Amino acid sequence: MSNPPLTRGYEVVIGIETHAQLSTCSKIFSGSSTTFGAEPNTQASAVDLALPGTLPVMNRGAVERAIRFGLAVQGTVAPLSIFARKNYFYPDLPKGYQISQYETPVVQGGSVAFLVGETPHTVHLTRAHLEEDAGKSLHEDYQGQSGIDLNRAGTPLLEIVTEPDMRSSAEAVEYAKALHALVTWLGICDGNMQEGSFRCDANVSVRRPGAPFGTRREIKNLNSFKFMQQAIDYEVQWQIDLIEDGGAVHQATVLFDPQSVETRAMRTKEDAHDYRYFPDPDLPPLVITADWIEAIRAAMPELPRAMAERFVRQYALPAQDAAMLTANIETARYFEAAVSSSGSAATDGSAASAKAVANWMMGEVSRRLNAEAIDIGRAPLPPSALGRLVARIADRTISNNAGRQVLNALWTEPGTDVDALIESLGLRQMNDAGELDALVDGILAASEKSVAEFRAGKEKAFNALVGQVMKATRGKANPEQVNALLKKRLG
Repeated sequence: MSNPPLTRGYEVVIGIETHAQLSTCSKIFSGSSTTFGAEPNTQASAVDLALPGTLPVMNRGAVERAIRFGLAVQGTVAPLSIFARKNYFYPDLPKGYQISQYETPVVQGGSVAFLVGETPHTVHLTRAHLEEDAGKSLHEDYQGQSGIDLNRAGTPLLEIVTEPDMRSSAEAVEYAKALHALVTWLGICDGNMQEGSFRCDANVSVRRPGAPFGTRREIKNLNSFKFMQQAIDYEVQWQIDLIEDGGAVHQATVLFDPQSVETRAMRTKEDAHDYRYFPDPDLPPLVITADWIEAIRAAMPELPRAMAERFVRQYALPAQDAAMLTANIETARYFEAAVSSSGSAATDGSAASAKAVANWMMGEVSRRLNAEAIDIGRAPLPPSALGRLVARIADRTISNNAGRQVLNALWTEPGTDVDALIESLGLRQMNDAGELDALVDGILAASEKSVAEFRAGKEKAFNALVGQVMKATRGKANPEQVNALLKKRLG
């Protein structure tokens, strides 16, 4: 992440518009496929191109996904909403207009809550509306010419628009991550930013605290959280420098160049009246009944915020741990399955075991996932194995250090039994008090110098004695027992 800009007494104001591609198999108004990566112009039907004599038909699945989102953010799902034509001319827009929603969107209001560090934040939503995507202009490998691929034309989108509630790039990034987690959690969008399934536009302006909003510039098509932070930070610094030099910010659409880490103006920013919105004459109003909303509500999964609060309540986890473990639904399910396999439950005083599972997931498991660039759904370590490993550490069968060795073996030999590994690797701790007593007595008798140094106040001498016991047991002694026994013998 880049360093935030020096705002020099200015307040940053940010609003974000996000285009989430809905996870339907067909387009919003036709039966054409939405599969990514097909040969150019093989998935554009006559309806997508609005050829004479064709009529659009609403995709029920797209509406259901919009309702699911509206319920999740506690917005108002409109019982009746209108589709409009947004008129503009661009080579990749085959109709000369885009079917969208303007005055009456399908979802109105709502909010998204998240943490920035340990500080809770809430961003309020203005609206979320259904619309179709345009095609794509291709500028590479065409011998100096441009090509048009209309496969994306008609792909269903849910455009999610915030109020200008954010005051830093860090806050904007955390909001975008929380929204990304939510739409993938709900299963309404696959969230693939590289394929364009989740694209953000950031509206950025600066002002003196308490002054009216400044003129905003819209940074288009940010497809990574890293680029979002870099683009906003650069734009904030650029606007402040311009104003401080006596210039004025003019409304514009800008693009971010990751190579130069700069924004550059693309065109003058349009206002709503420039698009000449009017109701689409080919589409009737979208009617959503109360029964339909309640049926979708009944099928909703537990939401990440509610689950995080439950993790804090049920497993006594810190809020930040709970937020990390509910960042996506696969991680949350993995955690609960591992806790269950560790023999833990909310009713048996299992907070320590649940915290241990969380620590292993956020530590050793996360490190390996990052190193291999895979998500937890592809981890070779099943949650049941992690749960059993934590249980064997909790019941002192093995030490934490031995646990890491077992985890290494489980990661490289998927399907191996935890207990069988402990035995085959010879990692079971020595818990026989009588055997350990005799061994400690023998080491003390043979270490008169270390004993004398400890009694003279040298703490390092005690650590040396502990090391000798662990060496004699080849690391199998329980370190807590060793410490307790030595302290008892040495008075």
